[in-house]
Amino acid sequence: MPIREATAGDWPRIWPFWHRVVAAGETYTWDPDTSEEDARRLWTSPAKRVFVTEDEAGTVVASAYLTPNYGGPAAGIANAGFMVDPDRAGRGVGRALAGHVLAQAKADGYRGMVFNAVVETNPAVKLWESLGFTVLGTVPEAFAHPRHGLVGLHIMYRAL
Repeated sequence: MPIREATAGDWPRIWPFWHRVVAAGETYTWDPDTSEEDARRLWTSPAKRVFVTEDEAGTVVASAYLTPNYGGPAAGIANAGFMVDPDRAGRGVGRALAGHVLAQAKADGYRGMVFNAVVETNPAVKLWESLGFTVLGTVPEAFAHPRHGLVGLHIMYRAL
């Protein structure tokens, strides 16, 4: 599947699955009622490099951003966010996009990547662990999951 840097014109193709994922309230700490305008700012702020994955028909099926997690002397640690259209889950799209973003982060000179708030019940935890991320710690009962109640948020890290 082709993976490329997003253009401004890609946002209308990202928003439908972005909204669906966030509105479900199961994997992101953003407000499930986030407006499209606020979502666009969150996902595509100037500090972020945004990528999209397209299927063979040219449909955007996933997106990710890459950004510094910290500033100053710690700016060598990246952060990223990933979203796959739920209708495309389980087909390797997320793994391919993750590999691309990790390689890009390393090429950009980052020394490591940290995820600040991975919901512990998120199936992507297994993906991140398979890609070399480790759980540094868990903030217990930090996330009000709509089906599981209060669950932890993992802080995950991987050296590049």
